[in-house]
Amino acid sequence: MLPPLAERMRPSTLTGLVGQEHLTGEGSVLWQSVRTGQVPSMILWGPPGTGKTTLANIVANEVKRPFYALSAISAGVKDVREVIERARNSGKAVLFIDEIHRFNKAQQDALLGAVEKGIITLIGATTENPSFEVNAALLSRCQVYVLRPLEPTHILALVQRACEKDEVLKNRKIELRETAALLRLSGGDARRALTLLELVVAGNPDPVVVTDETVIKTAQQKVALYDKSGEQHYDNISAFIKSVRGSDPNAALYYLARMIEGGEDVRFIARRMVILASEDIGNANPNALLLATAAFQAVDVIGYPEARIILAQCAIYLACSPKSNSSYTAIEKALQTVKERGDLPIPLSLRNAPTRIMQELGYGSGYKYAHQFEGNFADMEFLPDSISGMKFFEPGNNMREEEMRRYLRECWKDKYGY
Repeated sequence: MLPPLAERMRPSTLTGLVGQEHLTGEGSVLWQSVRTGQVPSMILWGPPGTGKTTLANIVANEVKRPFYALSAISAGVKDVREVIERARNSGKAVLFIDEIHRFNKAQQDALLGAVEKGIITLIGATTENPSFEVNAALLSRCQVYVLRPLEPTHILALVQRACEKDEVLKNRKIELRETAALLRLSGGDARRALTLLELVVAGNPDPVVVTDETVIKTAQQKVALYDKSGEQHYDNISAFIKSVRGSDPNAALYYLARMIEGGEDVRFIARRMVILASEDIGNANPNALLLATAAFQAVDVIGYPEARIILAQCAIYLACSPKSNSSYTAIEKALQTVKERGDLPIPLSLRNAPTRIMQELGYGSGYKYAHQFEGNFADMEFLPDSISGMKFFEPGNNMREEEMRRYLRECWKDKYGY
């Protein structure tokens, strides 16, 4: 029995890889590592179908090392130790762990010694932010490389290559008449695009005319309703977040239920609500962040099925809270200013003066300690001279932030235009 099309079309060299040129193109960081044979342990972070597994296979193939693969869904500490022992006996090997974010602390700790001593070159693949999901000790021993969703041109190139070179498809009469639906449903996921193509071809006699209609019809008939590693994963969380942001608890609960029924990672949902509580509610209701953080901690301890109640409570609270993105827009504007203007000189009055020389240079001179003044406010300049008066924070139109606006107006008068 033939393997799936996506597996059959998996390249074995860097030159055959489509996309991720920022990592694998000539002169790039991974290209240099592979050419010199000095490949570090790494975490490949990116959406599904962007080439994480393929890249791990290519690295092992290019540097001519034994390759072992484990899935964090089914492997345990015993499996990890067995691979390490085989690598110890056979020489330095590449160990690929798919969905490494699903390994618990004990499983990740089992890798530390072998990675540290160079017995294995670890390549972990994850769709989740490794800063949250990979232990700090293991993360410090690995390089983190970010893979990007494939562009439409990449997907089309892969589909056309499959039609021309795959041992099965090249013997079929296939016309790619329309590709909009194929591109949209794949969502930058090469595996999903090739799976859809294979299903369309298998379900139609020659000549196979690929149109938007045939692709959509095939997808509705054959593709699972909820795929935790595919398009539905991102579509559902997107719809959930937008429903909460739009203050619709009913829609939020519907999409939450779909994710729960689909077996979505409870921490993934809770983490998104923590982000939303700050990005979309912020100081309009500061308690939202407190509740979302508590919910994240609670579901991490409790897990399914009871965690569904905690998630629902938090989602309803966030959806029913007043909304403000003022904190988000404020930091984005501040970051943009820093990128454009660089590190501007900090006023001398605000600088630390721990030594006599610094004191003689005027560091700290002129600083006014706010608590020594009426209303605990001292009128002085805190921004660098060249951006004096620049406003980053604009309070939102809600009760709590209107209080902030009134306070800032009283303090700063007309300086910032509050």
